[in-house]
Amino acid sequence: MTTTAFLTDSTLCIGCKACEVACKEWNQIPGDGFVWSGQSYDNTGALGHATWRHVKFVEQGAVPGLGGNSPEAFSWGFSSDVCKHCENAGCLEACPTGAITRTEFGGVFIQPDVCNGCGYCVVACPFGVVEKDPRDGRAFKCTFCYDRQKDGLKPACASVCPTESIKFGDIDTLRATAHDRIRELNDSGFRDVELYDPVESSVGGTHAIFIVRGDARTYNLPPEPEVPTIYLRKGWTSAAIAGALMIAGTFLAFLGGRR
Repeated sequence: MTTTAFLTDSTLCIGCKACEVACKEWNQIPGDGFVWSGQSYDNTGALGHATWRHVKFVEQGAVPGLGGNSPEAFSWGFSSDVCKHCENAGCLEACPTGAITRTEFGGVFIQPDVCNGCGYCVVACPFGVVEKDPRDGRAFKCTFCYDRQKDGLKPACASVCPTESIKFGDIDTLRATAHDRIRELNDSGFRDVELYDPVESSVGGTHAIFIVRGDARTYNLPPEPEVPTIYLRKGWTSAAIAGALMIAGTFLAFLGGRR
């Protein structure tokens, strides 16, 4: 079975939000409303229980070839954010009911009929993707279009992107494509382009990788995402040491009492 992934190229995204609309239409997700933020046309704001694809608007710095003091030296960048489907998924590890599973395609899937609304997955996600629906308390996020993949179809968002900013396919092939694209951009004068693919972090890599300009953190992509369970070993070690000291103290007190 092919391990699939998204490659989102922010240098190609035009902010049209077709991916958001396609995601909502296919998955029958309720609308987010049309709230004017006063900053941009980003009405959805962030990923959440009713936004599984979110086109983020990012104000960028100088464009190559233009003077630093020119009004045209600054521009808006766009990038379509989504659940990262981590290799070591904090949400999956934290779920006490087995509602969150790993699919045969590598994605992380929440079964809404099994979710009990405990919210452990929400706080365990290093990207802040998972959110509870206030109407019934269950957690929701991108399903990686698991139903479409089972039928041999691409996810809805990747199918409608007019600029092919969202690519979908075999994860190793997409990584090679990303490196070729970055070399092309570097040759064109874009020196601030990088691939976000956190394989060296505790999440062990993701099934959604991104080509971004500038600081990845402005795209809601932390440089070192952490799975909360990495701290369990330290916690259990500390608890074991404390327990051993308590037992030793009790034993010594018992001996002292007998004397």
